[in-house]
Amino acid sequence: MEWYQAVLLGLVQGISEFLPISSSGHLILVPRLLNWPDQGLDFDIASNTGTLLAVLVYFRHDVWRLIEGSWSSTRRGHLADNPEAYLFWALCLATIPVGLAGLSFKSLIESMGRSPSLIATTAIVFGLLLGLADWLGRKRLDMPMLSWHHALLIGLAQALALVPGTSRSGATMTMALMLGFTRETAARFSFLLAIPVGVLVAALDLVELSHKTVTEHEWQMLAIGLLVSSVAGLVVIHGLLSWLRQQGLMVFVVYRLLLGTAIFFLVV
Repeated sequence: MEWYQAVLLGLVQGISEFLPISSSGHLILVPRLLNWPDQGLDFDIASNTGTLLAVLVYFRHDVWRLIEGSWSSTRRGHLADNPEAYLFWALCLATIPVGLAGLSFKSLIESMGRSPSLIATTAIVFGLLLGLADWLGRKRLDMPMLSWHHALLIGLAQALALVPGTSRSGATMTMALMLGFTRETAARFSFLLAIPVGVLVAALDLVELSHKTVTEHEWQMLAIGLLVSSVAGLVVIHGLLSWLRQQGLMVFVVYRLLLGTAIFFLVV
């Protein structure tokens, strides 16, 4: 991999991770379209770690309040008057399904999951579901109205995003909209939910990398991907939250339909 390839793929990850268009699908397709060798799962995870840093930086004040709330809840033993603690444990609950699914199907995802036909299909199917949820959703609930069963259902939707082309943010926002949450709340919970998932993935990747022989050049490419994706991710988080305060998600639905159709014609 050359430095410019790492820069472009880092940009692709940073832009597509938080938009409901599937970052993993784009990271698989871009090298194929440009006739580059597949960058491999290690680079994908390194660039995912970059977007994790973007979320941590952008929501640093929220993250600190969540940590403080969770600590106080363990000492007092109740959540009724502690919304930050409640949200912290709701995020933990929502992370369980994707953690179990990732550990159970990791090898299958690494092999069959990089199929262009699968990406095209999931891009179209989950794009239609996103459009349906945005159209039919009541959009009345805010974050304080999040219940345990809401968190679990959104977490189950997130587990589906292990399949490339689905989109983690797209799946979680789709479920949140179907449950009646506002667009901005759906996006905000989705972004916060990326933190525990990102930490788990980054930790597993570090363990795997510690058992591999990684050259200095490979480390440099991983670092470039991480840095570029983090900067791009910060810009996209701010832009999407601003967009959703006044606009809908149909532009992303149309994009997914066009993307899936183009993949079938150009790649499959």
